[in-house]
Amino acid sequence: MKNSSRLTDWLLLLAVPAFFFLWNLSSFGLIGADEPRYAQVAREMLARHDWVTPTLGGIPWLEKPPLYYWQATFAYRLFGVNDWAARLPSVFDAFLLVLAVYWFLRRFRPGLELDGAIIVATAAGIAGFARAASTDMPLAASFSIAMLAWYAWFESGEKKYLAAFYGFLGLAMLAKGPVAPFLAIAVIIIFAALRRNPGIVRKTLWIPGILLGCAFALPWYVLVQLRNPQFFHEFIVEHNLARFGTNLYHHPQPFWYYIPVTLVGWVPWSILTIAALVAAVRQLRSPAGDTLRSFLLIWVGVIVIFFSISQSKLPGYVLPAIPAGALLAAELTRDKSFATKIASWLRVVIASAHASLLASLVFAALVIQYLVLEHRVPWNAAAVPLASAIAIAIAIFVLLVKSDFRTLRIVTLVPAIVALAVALRFGAQPIDETLSARPVANELGNFDPHHLPIAVFLVPRETEYGLTFYRDQVVSRYELGQIPQGEHLVVAAQGFQKGVAKAAGRKVTYLGNFAPQKLDYFYVASL
Repeated sequence: MKNSSRLTDWLLLLAVPAFFFLWNLSSFGLIGADEPRYAQVAREMLARHDWVTPTLGGIPWLEKPPLYYWQATFAYRLFGVNDWAARLPSVFDAFLLVLAVYWFLRRFRPGLELDGAIIVATAAGIAGFARAASTDMPLAASFSIAMLAWYAWFESGEKKYLAAFYGFLGLAMLAKGPVAPFLAIAVIIIFAALRRNPGIVRKTLWIPGILLGCAFALPWYVLVQLRNPQFFHEFIVEHNLARFGTNLYHHPQPFWYYIPVTLVGWVPWSILTIAALVAAVRQLRSPAGDTLRSFLLIWVGVIVIFFSISQSKLPGYVLPAIPAGALLAAELTRDKSFATKIASWLRVVIASAHASLLASLVFAALVIQYLVLEHRVPWNAAAVPLASAIAIAIAIFVLLVKSDFRTLRIVTLVPAIVALAVALRFGAQPIDETLSARPVANELGNFDPHHLPIAVFLVPRETEYGLTFYRDQVVSRYELGQIPQGEHLVVAAQGFQKGVAKAAGRKVTYLGNFAPQKLDYFYVASL
């Protein structure tokens, strides 16, 4: 019976992340500016066989360290250069994180390992960024594994875990830079201060571990600086210090921005996580309090507060806080009868809020086409999805209350799986057509059997970088005076044929348009 239970656990441990991370991974093309840009940098690294200096269009691209690029080049070697392979590094890192969580909980909180791993795997922040070609998941995974390794050392005293802590911090520096060790140090210092035990910090500063972390990270930093003298200023000064302290890169948001972002990152477990955070705050200074809960709470708080202070804010910055919150939610369920230990009115509130959140996910999935294409839901299209969501909410609420939350895993997983399946089934094509350059590149191929040079005019950066990746070409920008001398194609904002003709100074032929993104195509003859 025990072997059968263990087999079921492993099937769930592998099947649930595989579905959330891999299913229909390339159902829509690379979106935003970062995905195609990072994917193209990795392609150029592979083509140039230069593992030190990332380039874009042959020009050094020093905004990010190389961990994602190295992983993507390996994926390209195995599966070819495509958007599916470009997203595999994040899939791999997210899987590694889930397995690390499972191992950690099995070793230090036995009985909780499966729930903890599943909560982490299905949290919207983890599942979403696991499907993205970006540096956010490599950082979140390596940083989170490092912090779990540190706590494993703290609780067991075994130096192998401290070595793992430093090793994964080194990888985190290769993922996104010096922010990882800074945040780790902040978490550990605050944890030690609250326990009134400064010796924790002193013992953490273990020379062999520090040397191991440096051995992982420093060789690349030294080599890239030697080959690119501008690296320190461009990467450290501009893309770390200036990005944090100024609005240089135009990503301003209010101070409270990461509160809703983090809560969304914990969906569908947000309600449970809020309850766990409240419980952790209440026992924070208690000598008899659970040290793991205190550690996880500090971990979440440091990440959210640090990036809230930053003048530049993007959703992915706070991703390293999501695993800690998910583990807090799992900790809350360690005692399967936790629901019977709270007031009945609070049990009803938590059950109704959790049920409503899950039902809203299903509702959003059912109307995703309208949300993507029209940014609203017509009343005549909302009736059936709304009725279905209400029925789901009632069913989940009844099951949770009657079972004293013992059905929490199944009543959360089933709607989450359904919501993702429906969202990808009906939302992938609209997302692809409206947000990705992949269909634009495919249409250009119909006009362009000879793969002519390409330029853009008054289009978003997302389109420019997307075309760079999908056509594997350097894309010129007309408004910057980058006009190819020979014959070429132009992708322009709709209605600007005269602007294209004026800038080109030669014959321009209209080829067609791509209505979903309001783009026109033109052929420009040679001088």
